[in-house]
Amino acid sequence: MALELKGVTKRVGAIQHIKETSLLLEPGHFNVLLGATGSGKTSLIKLMAGLDPMASGQVLMDGEDVSRLSTQKRNISLVHQFFINYPHMTVFENIASPLKVAGMAKSEIEGRVEEAAAILQLKPMLHRRPHELSGGQQQRCALARAIAKESRAVFLDEPLANLDYKLREELRDQLPELFAGRGAVVVYATSEPEEALLLGGKTALMRGGRVTQFGPTAEIYRNPGNVDAARVFSDPPINTAEITKQGSMARLGAGVTWELSGAAAGLADGTYTIAIRPHHVLPVAKNGAHVQLSGQVQVTELSGSESSAHFDMGSGSWVSLAHGVHPYQVGELHDFYMDPAQAYFFAPDGSRAA
Repeated sequence: MALELKGVTKRVGAIQHIKETSLLLEPGHFNVLLGATGSGKTSLIKLMAGLDPMASGQVLMDGEDVSRLSTQKRNISLVHQFFINYPHMTVFENIASPLKVAGMAKSEIEGRVEEAAAILQLKPMLHRRPHELSGGQQQRCALARAIAKESRAVFLDEPLANLDYKLREELRDQLPELFAGRGAVVVYATSEPEEALLLGGKTALMRGGRVTQFGPTAEIYRNPGNVDAARVFSDPPINTAEITKQGSMARLGAGVTWELSGAAAGLADGTYTIAIRPHHVLPVAKNGAHVQLSGQVQVTELSGSESSAHFDMGSGSWVSLAHGVHPYQVGELHDFYMDPAQAYFFAPDGSRAA
């Protein structure tokens, strides 16, 4: 089973909500749609699920064009961030509802409901109604319904967004196991980069109704294809600044220069954006960090065994994140050391240059 989008677009009046999008989503791992609110994640899910009409393109399931099929005929499940359960039904009846609609035999319905309830620890609650459940239990009920249905594709639209932190962690850890080996394409929408990294699989980064990069989540983290992708997977925020490349030398601001190596040395002379994660900007010169920067410390924070410092680079604020306790003083001028081998270089249009 595979779910493929070919040149899919969505328009509302004169506004294009989803730019032309082609994706191949496969089972065996999570397919994460990652982007800020308004980036197009829910709109794309609705196109895949058949809830909204496409302006152009095709949706294929296992090679079959389902673009004109109704949601019901696509055999999909959709779990929202809101606890959508039928209030007049018991937990058992909620989980069984799509199976009854499909005309399944009573014995098979009972078997599937029991299995899904056991996986999601709902067996003691099968005779309760939704209002008797906690928020986490209600979302488990919605997930159990998706599992029992054994759909070809399961769409999870920010399903943990309305749960408290502890419940989110618990369910997030369980989700990959819940759908493992079921053969369904699982699409998970989130605005949280940490969630994408924890779920693994593949990620489609979304911005302005467009997929800006798609691939294994860890690979996007290591090799962002554009400056937006580099910014997404960085907490604290990735450091960026404009540099000028001339010959083999790079210049950042008025007094910081260094000799380029590797792919960066082969770039054409001109202006680029450099991006480097905070843990490659250290308060001491070590581990290849030898390009000296100086800046006035603005904010400091000690978190467990790590120290962070936000400092003014003149052209903007940068962040250093280092192991150990470092005696920063707010307002003081402090030296930091950047490892240029860990830097990314982006062209003026934001695309990856080196």
